[in-house]
Amino acid sequence: MKKLINAADAVVAEALDGMEAAHGNLIKVHRDPNFIVRADAPVMGKAALVSGGGSGHEPMHGGFVGRGMLDAACPGAVFTSPTPDQMLEATKAVNGGAGVLHIVKNYTGDVLNFQMAAELAAAEGIAVESVVIDDDVAVKDSTWTAGRRGVGATVLAEKICGGLAETKAPLKAVADLCRKVNASGRSMGMALTACTVPHAGKPSFDLGADEMEIGIGIHGEPGRRRVKLEPADRIVEMLMEPILSDLPFKSGDNVLMFVNGMGGTPLIELYVVYRKAYEIARKHGLNVVRNLVGSYITSLEMAGASITLLKLDDEMTRCWDAPVVTPGLRWGA
Repeated sequence: MKKLINAADAVVAEALDGMEAAHGNLIKVHRDPNFIVRADAPVMGKAALVSGGGSGHEPMHGGFVGRGMLDAACPGAVFTSPTPDQMLEATKAVNGGAGVLHIVKNYTGDVLNFQMAAELAAAEGIAVESVVIDDDVAVKDSTWTAGRRGVGATVLAEKICGGLAETKAPLKAVADLCRKVNASGRSMGMALTACTVPHAGKPSFDLGADEMEIGIGIHGEPGRRRVKLEPADRIVEMLMEPILSDLPFKSGDNVLMFVNGMGGTPLIELYVVYRKAYEIARKHGLNVVRNLVGSYITSLEMAGASITLLKLDDEMTRCWDAPVVTPGLRWGA
């Protein structure tokens, strides 16, 4: 195992130190329990957004804390759900009197722990709404989920709902928008290589030099099938077909196209993927009016990519375009 770390059990804590040193003007890091909040938290009168999950997917979620996106993020150990006490304390820290929205990826540990935190917060008089993101079309159930996994639409929901929340819209309106984003987005990913969790010290699964996994999860969970490596255009076709047929998307729809790198994929390759995905979307009659290309939900150093299509309406487009200032995403300000 070759990694830029000191010790496996220090990775998350030292990464949080680095984030705070690099972005102290945008975020504050709380210890024992660990969570990240925007520097001006709590914002009074604003519905606060809290998300979280296992570390190793950076910049998600801590890199999306800041104005126009998340108010707090809870980092667990690598590929391990954060604990209810992290989620509860983060919720309390950002509550500005207008309630808190929990945006939860559909992984069993995340769902159960956020549910417990929401119940504890409610007992302390904090209004909490929870939305579970489950946009992955690859598999219905997986190693760590009941139902579909939460992947690329998570970032889009955090940005779009963050844009609405910044206007001090009511908590229910922000939660309803989050549900609409989840219902309107579909994703699928693939892997060229496995990744190595620091504590494990070896790749999370075996993948031959001439093989790829279609429908992979962000923790290295099995996908739909393992096949021989194909050219990029054929890989994109394998990802786009189930996405387009699942919602389904129809001719004339305005969409946001998100091509995400899994951590070890160079940007030049992501643009090759985007080129073909855009071509397929246009042939399907879709209007690609917004896009995001880059590594925003990673799986450590895994080489691979995912594609997310989100059917947009005017409200979602307006909230997507709204200013955002976070360590991992910023525009318009």
